[in-house]
Amino acid sequence: MSSDSTDPSPQRGRIIGIGGVFFKSDNPTALTDWYCRHLGFCNDPATGVNFSWRSEDGSAAHRTVWAVFPSDTKYFEPSESQHLINYIVDDMDALLERLRAEGVQIHPQQQSDPVGRFAWIFDADGNKVELWEPAKLQP
Repeated sequence: MSSDSTDPSPQRGRIIGIGGVFFKSDNPTALTDWYCRHLGFCNDPATGVNFSWRSEDGSAAHRTVWAVFPSDTKYFEPSESQHLINYIVDDMDALLERLRAEGVQIHPQQQSDPVGRFAWIFDADGNKVELWEPAKLQP
């Protein structure tokens, strides 16, 4: 699967960016404060740190969220990993169909909300991976 945007007929159901980087901490407030003070990642408690960017051709606006979760969060379960990566998907249905055919473990739960659709898969090490298809902007 190529993510090269110059491909004249890109396959639907591909990753087009990183939507979020999340990790656990025994002291998320202190760690978030450290990142704010030293690296400028100043966290909004409700949304995390948002890095805005545009697609290479400039046609779409995106954001990557960075956030620290408490070490006892259930959000990463059933994975025992200390991190969770969220990938932006251009076509959730196409991607899940292909992954299912390839034997990838897909979490049975999916979610839709005002920011888009979410699904979760597990990589070869059992790490939970979050997939996000952003909601289409209304004209």
